[in-house]
Amino acid sequence: MRGRLRQAYGRLRLGTRLALGLGALALVVFAVVGTALTTYMRDYLSAQLDQQLAQAQVAQSKSIADYGTLSGKKYYRWYYAVYDVSEGAPELRRPEADTDLPADVDDFTAMARARVDADEEIVRTEHLRGTGLYRLRACEVEPGVVLVSAAPMDDIQDTVTELVTIQAVTFGLALLALVVAGRGMLRRGLRPLGDIARTARGITTHDLTDSARLSVRHDRHGGGPEVEELRTAFNRMLEHIDDSLAVRAEAEQRLRRFVADASHELRTPLMSVRGYADLFQYAAANEPEERDRHLARLRAEAARMGFLLDDLLLLARLDAAEVQTPLRPRETDLVALVREAVDAFRASHPGRPLTVEAGPAALSARVDPQRIRQVLDNLLTNAAVHTPPGTDVRVAVSAADGTARIRVTDAGPGVPPGDRERIFDRFYRVDKARSRDRGGSGLGLAVAASLVRAHGGTIELVCEPGSTEFTVSVPLSADDLTDR
Repeated sequence: MRGRLRQAYGRLRLGTRLALGLGALALVVFAVVGTALTTYMRDYLSAQLDQQLAQAQVAQSKSIADYGTLSGKKYYRWYYAVYDVSEGAPELRRPEADTDLPADVDDFTAMARARVDADEEIVRTEHLRGTGLYRLRACEVEPGVVLVSAAPMDDIQDTVTELVTIQAVTFGLALLALVVAGRGMLRRGLRPLGDIARTARGITTHDLTDSARLSVRHDRHGGGPEVEELRTAFNRMLEHIDDSLAVRAEAEQRLRRFVADASHELRTPLMSVRGYADLFQYAAANEPEERDRHLARLRAEAARMGFLLDDLLLLARLDAAEVQTPLRPRETDLVALVREAVDAFRASHPGRPLTVEAGPAALSARVDPQRIRQVLDNLLTNAAVHTPPGTDVRVAVSAADGTARIRVTDAGPGVPPGDRERIFDRFYRVDKARSRDRGGSGLGLAVAASLVRAHGGTIELVCEPGSTEFTVSVPLSADDLTDR
């Protein structure tokens, strides 16, 4: 039974639960107030009756002492018993009238005996058999004489009963009105929560596969500061979900594009290897003099595929840098490192003018020299590949505010505005028609950007008419880089 009641209560709406809880609390308050009021009224009426008994006994005691009788000093339905005390034992006098005493006088005798033993007025409430509830008071009239008077308590009982009835009806109606009105007020107050719940149900029907944006928002106001705070938090949560969905969609799109580009880039050397392998097999059987040429092409395609796989592996390790960083930093002279990269570039591109601008004689930074050299080689190669022959290239090294800056600038045609935001994306080429033999795989700048970020630095592109400048900034002291 208790389990069914609990289940039924669990199925009630929040407004109904709160109304019932408010009603239960009000019922407890009404019970406490009613009990206190009833107790106070009973005690007050009892005190009034005790005072009336005391005043009546004063006059009755005077009448008994002066005239030996109670004539003219009696009240309707009151009982009177006069006892003569002899050697501590009370003896009942003969009553003046048959209506002065009830059929059973044991309670009166007990009161007289208690008065003799206590030597003070005694007041008690007793239920006299056959008559009802009475208030008894025993007092000493004169030495050796005790008067016991009894007043009926029917009026007090009737008054208390009527008071309890009035309280029960009044409190019941008030409780009913409180529950009904409170339920209505609570339902109106909780209506904004219902609106939020309907908004949440609307989100569950939103298709997240086609769009990474939740168009649902809860824009209705009202309900008080708490509901407004909940509404604001709810909308902020939706915005956070929007951002997370956008990041997820972008990551999935980039992953699909990356897989497609990687597959496309690997397919070309693999097809070349397969073709030259077939040619090598044919030449080995029919034209032995062609074997060396085909074997050299096989090695070149295999090397090209190896470079591509090395770049992909490096990017994967940089993406998981919190698990295993590919950097081995140590104190390195960046000026000397730039000079080595410049000498290598001049040796591989003898017809390309390259200028090194004046700067500090030495600049020490905690970096991985091999990876920073790779960044410089990629930037210089990018300048040589994507500019016409004879285009001037300049390299400059500087330091400011604890940061080392290496600028690689060329006077080529620059990067179109629509391609600048994606210039550091993987497999992205400005010239889509450029051959891979000359244009590369589209990973050079992506690798450079990832390596610079792994050093805690930044790489920026600034393009103006007749000038394309890449600026690499790395901190001079990278405490977060450790040897691995």
